Amino acid sequence: MAATGAALALVLTACGGGDDEDPKGGGGETNADCAAFEEYGDLDGKTITIYAGIVAPEDQPYVDSFKPFEDCTGAKVDYQADKQFEQQILVRAQAGNPPDIAIVPQPGLLAQLVATGTVKAAPEGVAANVDEFWGEDWKALGTIDGTFYAAPSGASVKSLVWYSPQEFEANGWTVPTTLDELKTLSDTIAADSGHKPWCAGIASDAATGWPVTDWMEDMVLRVGGPDVYDQWVKHEIAFNSDVPTQALDAVGAYLKNPDYVNGGYGDVSSIATTAFQDGGLPILDGQCSLHRMASFYAANFPQGTDISENGQIFAFYLPGKTAEDKPVLGAGEFVTAFSDDPAVQALLDFWSTDTWANLKAKASADLTNGGWITANKGLDTSILVNPIDALSAGILQDPNAVFRFDGSDMMPAAVGSNAFWKEATSWITGQSTTDTLDKIEAAWPSS
Repeated sequence: MAATGAALALVLTACGGGDDEDPKGGGGETNADCAAFEEYGDLDGKTITIYAGIVAPEDQPYVDSFKPFEDCTGAKVDYQADKQFEQQILVRAQAGNPPDIAIVPQPGLLAQLVATGTVKAAPEGVAANVDEFWGEDWKALGTIDGTFYAAPSGASVKSLVWYSPQEFEANGWTVPTTLDELKTLSDTIAADSGHKPWCAGIASDAATGWPVTDWMEDMVLRVGGPDVYDQWVKHEIAFNSDVPTQALDAVGAYLKNPDYVNGGYGDVSSIATTAFQDGGLPILDGQCSLHRMASFYAANFPQGTDISENGQIFAFYLPGKTAEDKPVLGAGEFVTAFSDDPAVQALLDFWSTDTWANLKAKASADLTNGGWITANKGLDTSILVNPIDALSAGILQDPNAVFRFDGSDMMPAAVGSNAFWKEATSWITGQSTTDTLDKIEAAWPSS
């Protein structure tokens, strides 16, 4: 393992020095500033290509995070961003023209890439870093048929409810710590506030309906637990079996309850025509109080909104059945390689350390839509200047957290990005739970 823990401050302040500094001494010897990188050797003349769908402005912090590695080893990192990454990476792999490294946003896509026979198993050092800095659930997401191929990198938290701390304080409401308390809070707001407690929007062009899938995935985790969630995602239990049915009905207790929705927009049916980007904005006007949406939603509030623990807007963890239960739904990125060249292996090793995670978080701090977080246990949360990032990182680092990846992203496309979205939309506009789940089950590929 390289450049971990105690080496962080050294690397942050010295190894990524200014352009006029030469981190290497005469004769190719590294000075003390680059001691943490000595194990990688002299990689002068080596170029490592990275291919990803993370484009401007989010790409620049990646470029910056590799600077110490470049300065201290002599290697060059060529980061290539492409909005068509998910389609093109498969084309390139199948054509025998893959990059050295790819940042893969879904375990399902990773499995497709592995099936091309072009992906290399992760080096032993990377596996050791992942064992140290991540939980077993994260490592499993980068493992296909028993072989570990991809280390986790960035992450996002979906199990959040947005609210106004200022409104809560004014009304004496407290953040719930169990699902029962969330229901009681919703009833209290509905009875006493003069507005509907919840607001929501699921319109997203061709992807309309996806926010309902996140709701349902969160409830499957809470109703059935992580093992049943895994069985559901893999279709080891039917989509219309008992736990998924209970879970969608649990979502309906909120999203299809006319006493609860849709604050600021209308009745239940208005959810289907409200853009997901707009869904939680009525909180600012006091027209609703609660909105379930992922950590990235911070970017949708107007510039200048005070998003903080005591501000106009913040978020709390969507609770489990008990205060001790910590199921977390989220998404993330995985780093996999198509080359076993020593320079590529060295960069993979560095990338899987806590030092790289902290460099990346520091480089991302100035992004206008929040920074960047990871489930890496070595992340120094004091680096995170955005309160939502700090909240999300704390949720991921909770020793009781049980993380599960977005289910629809792991299901076959005919289900996860087709039938699930479409039938969830029909469900919002009046279709029954039984009919909805029966139709999604029927869409599951037979082989």
